[in-house]
Amino acid sequence: MSEHRLPTRREALSILVKAGCPPNVVEHCKTVSAFAVKVAKACQKKSLKVDVSLVEISSLLHDIGRSKTHSVDHALVGGEIARSMGLPNSVVSIVERHAGGGIPKEEAKKLDWPAKDYLPKTLEEKIVCYADKRVEGQRIVPIEQTLKAYAVALGETHPAIERIWQLHHEITALVGNLDANSDPA
Repeated sequence: MSEHRLPTRREALSILVKAGCPPNVVEHCKTVSAFAVKVAKACQKKSLKVDVSLVEISSLLHDIGRSKTHSVDHALVGGEIARSMGLPNSVVSIVERHAGGGIPKEEAKKLDWPAKDYLPKTLEEKIVCYADKRVEGQRIVPIEQTLKAYAVALGETHPAIERIWQLHHEITALVGNLDANSDPA
């Protein structure tokens, strides 16, 4: 992969398979990508500047780290894989910043990650992170279902829950509440 060139959709799917992502992860990534593109196109309709191609390809690759681990570390591992393949920094950032609504520097230290901020900052990073939180397996689910699952897994007061809720409010303030049947066109 040449440095700074965004892979095509076909290349991104091939990268996932070659990295060793199981079929269910590849299918999840396809669903996240379809929903993320829907959100990105809805942003465009509102005259927001968003790189739909970056959203599509990065959301396909967001879980590449699941080829090695299914822990929260998959985001960090995925970033390392993406970086080692010469993928653009914009893709690497999206892969690293999609877990748990983003992970602030303090939490990264507790996870023994390199001490930096892994919170989504760009609109593209936020869209992919949000789309991933709205997809369970291959189904788009209400944000409340995601929040409940996080509360069960991490505890009702875990800060990730508030970050995901805030991300939901930020995205829906921009484009409204999209679901599987919403049409951005």
